[in-house]
Amino acid sequence: MRRRRRSPEPPKGAPSWMVTFSDLVTLILVFFILLFSMSQIDLMKFQAISDSFRDRQVLDFQPSIVPAENQGEMEEKTEKEEDSGQSDSLDKLQVEIQSFLDENGLEKVIVANRTERGVVLVLQEQVLFESGDASLIDSSYPFLDKVGTLLANMPNPVKVEGHTDDRPITTYRYPSNWELSAARASTVIRYLTEGHKLDIHRFMAVGYGETRPIVPNSGPENWEKNRRVEIIISDPKFNEENNK
Repeated sequence: MRRRRRSPEPPKGAPSWMVTFSDLVTLILVFFILLFSMSQIDLMKFQAISDSFRDRQVLDFQPSIVPAENQGEMEEKTEKEEDSGQSDSLDKLQVEIQSFLDENGLEKVIVANRTERGVVLVLQEQVLFESGDASLIDSSYPFLDKVGTLLANMPNPVKVEGHTDDRPITTYRYPSNWELSAARASTVIRYLTEGHKLDIHRFMAVGYGETRPIVPNSGPENWEKNRRVEIIISDPKFNEENNK
């Protein structure tokens, strides 16, 4: 009797093709993990670059490694020193102008005061103009030239105010005191800026007409005092908006 051959037993463990397939899947997974990691790194780099551009303005103003708090204190200290320096310049300006007035016998018609506004020069009408006119007379040039020379050496803003008495004026050129006072302020500024090459942006012209008398308009002597031009070389510490 012929013996039946026993069929071979299947090998134990996973088929060889499955091992190869598993290795392939693992490699693909690792490849995608690497791609993902690289994309994350690029994203971080992009974010860092974006942040650097956004902070560029800060870096421009703070190029040193000094902390921002100290930087602010230093800037505040510098600003105070600059204001103090300008205040000292105003004190010297007032002294120099007063010396000029004394030497030229102008102290009765021009007053130079040092106030919280700055140096305030009060010029009576007869120093600058004929009555009812806004054209400078020749005798006004020496004093205005002195002021222009001094202003060329300092950066302070300058406000020029025109004032009249309360008697009405009605002419073709100046229908009221408003036009006359504003024209006089503008004429003084034009002379200073054109004659001494001063920056026009430093100047402001204002015409107040008869609205701001320094004495009551009660007669010829007081009318004369109220007809004036004031030149204010401003103190940087003074805020006119808060002192109206």
